[in-house]
Amino acid sequence: MKLFNVKNTEEFFKVVDQCKGTVELVSSQGDRLNLKSQLTKYITITNLFSDESMIKELELVAYDPDDVERLTQYMFGTDKFPGPTAP
Repeated sequence: MKLFNVKNTEEFFKVVDQCKGTVELVSSQGDRLNLKSQLTKYITITNLFSDESMIKELELVAYDPDDVERLTQYMFGTDKFPGPTAP
């Protein structure tokens, strides 16, 4: 999944923290970094904001279907995650 033009990194990382499973950032070299790690968050923010005021593009991998939905809701500007869907 790709996210574009992330302007509010604090809100973005709040959404990532709400995810139940692993959420990984895929680097341009193909490395996968766990975004729930505090060290990865620090490195990500430092590298992505060195010359920019917003993150233009992120490629993410989320393994839990509810997390994919949560990130999709964030991407499309929905304020609240509706919760797990009934089976």
